Amino acid sequence: MNIKRFGEGEVLRLDSDKRIFKLDSYDENPILKPEDLGLRCYEDGEQQGGAVFNPGAEIFYGKIVLTPRCQTNYRKKEFFDHKSGIKRYRFEEYISEIWPLISEDGIRFQRINNSVIKGDGTQHKDFLYGIEDVRIIKLRKKYLLMGAGKINPPFKGNGDDDRIAIYSTSDFKEIAYHGIVHGIESRNSIPFMEENEEVYMLLRFPPSDGIFLDVLDAGLEQLLRPEKHRKEWQILHERREKNRILKAGMYQHEKEKIGAGPPPIKTERGWLLIYHGVGKLNLDMAKSYGLKKGIKRAYSVSAAILDLENPRDVLCRTKMPIYIPSKPYELYGDEVYPVDVPAVVFPTGIVVVKDKLLLYCGSCDKYVILLTCDLGNLLDYLWEDCRI
Repeated sequence: MNIKRFGEGEVLRLDSDKRIFKLDSYDENPILKPEDLGLRCYEDGEQQGGAVFNPGAEIFYGKIVLTPRCQTNYRKKEFFDHKSGIKRYRFEEYISEIWPLISEDGIRFQRINNSVIKGDGTQHKDFLYGIEDVRIIKLRKKYLLMGAGKINPPFKGNGDDDRIAIYSTSDFKEIAYHGIVHGIESRNSIPFMEENEEVYMLLRFPPSDGIFLDVLDAGLEQLLRPEKHRKEWQILHERREKNRILKAGMYQHEKEKIGAGPPPIKTERGWLLIYHGVGKLNLDMAKSYGLKKGIKRAYSVSAAILDLENPRDVLCRTKMPIYIPSKPYELYGDEVYPVDVPAVVFPTGIVVVKDKLLLYCGSCDKYVILLTCDLGNLLDYLWEDCRI
């Protein structure tokens, strides 16, 4: 893989004299578009675009595997969000599924054996309305695949719609289903393990605004046999408020909510956690990306470092995003790049190749983009500018 084509990231100084870190956007973004995978649908005889976004990522025998969320046949509806004071969108009549993809160079991807993870009742009956935002977690010689299983139709539920859905695979062709975590609403649920086999778990419990981190009482078995360990999952949920490590609302760009992105990366400085925030981006920040005005509501990318021995201890946390929506396919779209949800960059997949960090993100619930930096550059910035 030629990593020289990927940028190293940079530190910029805003007009306010604050220092920010900015990930580099790959110059041929978006690297995945719906038409690349034949994701098209038709409404009243006219072709409509599909969507491919929010992929997990891992290295697999020297290649890079993604698990993006794919969907077609959906209807876009506009509504006014009185809380944020802006127009927003919801989608009807779709069921997301996951298509594993593979690449030699980290840029051009193709399907793996036409394998697919469905959540429409054909593979199991635990959830019937789609599977979303699957992360990949390396587990010895296997890989855990964890996403959000929809127990209610998207945008039509009662707010208790998502369940942790757990799969595993050794080749991304044959994928085993392990079940869901019953009775607990959670998105952005990501395990990571230490060498002593202790299993940590990042979670987000709506409507709580924050990122939670706990240790699984039954270890790996709690993931591989979630039905058997209902009691342990319930106890974890009951003690959640003791285990909030990051809270939303501290900064404008995270005022509405935050959630874990890809699995944390273990480094000499600590566990590198990339996460998303939703909130307002001010003009000072927007100008550094070439924009002429701020953004009232956007999904942006932030970072933190967690202590190696006690990941509940947050050592560093960015006060400003390390990437914000700024391109047409990340913001409001244009004739070339129509978008579904404006002003969204959503980090879900991460790999490190020869000290180069490759971050795969969903863009506007429509595309996949690649952001990069030198891992050391980002860690140095966090350590020097973002210590808590």
